[in-house]
Amino acid sequence: MISVVGPTAAGKSDLAVDLALRLGGEAVNTDSMQLYRGMDIGTAKLTVAERRGVPHHLLDVWDVTEPASVAEYQRRAHEVIAEVRGRGRVPVLVGGSGLYVRAALDDLDFPGTDPGIRARLEAELAEQGSGALFARLKEADPEAAQAILPSNGRRIVRALEVIELTGRPFTASLPQHRYRDPETVQLGLLVPRPELDERIALRVDRMWEAGFVAEVAALEEAGLRAGRTASAALGYAQVLRFLAGEWSEEQAREETVRATRRFARRQESWFRRDARIHWLPYDAPDLLERALDRCGSGSGAPAARRLP
Repeated sequence: MISVVGPTAAGKSDLAVDLALRLGGEAVNTDSMQLYRGMDIGTAKLTVAERRGVPHHLLDVWDVTEPASVAEYQRRAHEVIAEVRGRGRVPVLVGGSGLYVRAALDDLDFPGTDPGIRARLEAELAEQGSGALFARLKEADPEAAQAILPSNGRRIVRALEVIELTGRPFTASLPQHRYRDPETVQLGLLVPRPELDERIALRVDRMWEAGFVAEVAALEEAGLRAGRTASAALGYAQVLRFLAGEWSEEQAREETVRATRRFARRQESWFRRDARIHWLPYDAPDLLERALDRCGSGSGAPAARRLP
């Protein structure tokens, strides 16, 4: 099993398709926002043509009004991976949502929930906003705060709930990195930060050119604002503020670039902690061959390059 990870705009989707074509594989999504139907332009979801005949799984699973559930995603991912293998194909997981990657790859059980604690925290979120709860999380578990967007109220609530339930930091509830299948290989795409910042700005420009504002407007009519998870997605949250008259369109565009760059740094921080990842330069002319070599080297091989 192969997993392609790294920050947004690094080129993960294209490499995953290349690997699937060479190895007889099928792609399995590990991007939390590509699970939502209709969220296409803003999540850089590959078009059917760009998938080049490679089957893609766990795209367009949820309506934008549904809250995300990592535990539900994990159940579905395990089922899909088993089905792909049952066809004699290679699962090629691709996406940059760190917790979803671990849910699919690792021997990972999620702590339970307490309806009373959850309801109280959600009431506080509604009254105080995500910023106040994020500040609390940052004090209680700085490592978890590094991996969660300050605007993602639902994930902040979940982290605080686990902390209160277990009496330990949210990240302490995650076990040591241990693959469910020892034949797993993770490939990470390494992009120098100045280049990554440029790629993110270019991606946002292309999103706008492709009709991103119209996509968000259509999803708003479908109930996007009521979706606690989807409405907080990068770009979508910013355009919703433009559509509400709070920001100008240019401000929404600039804020999307800034928020995406901050998110990319959180992704780097998350993946940096996983020493099992084989890091490869995103722009290597022989990237596919290097990746294939790593896939053949087995998961016990030393990492190609650690994140600086």
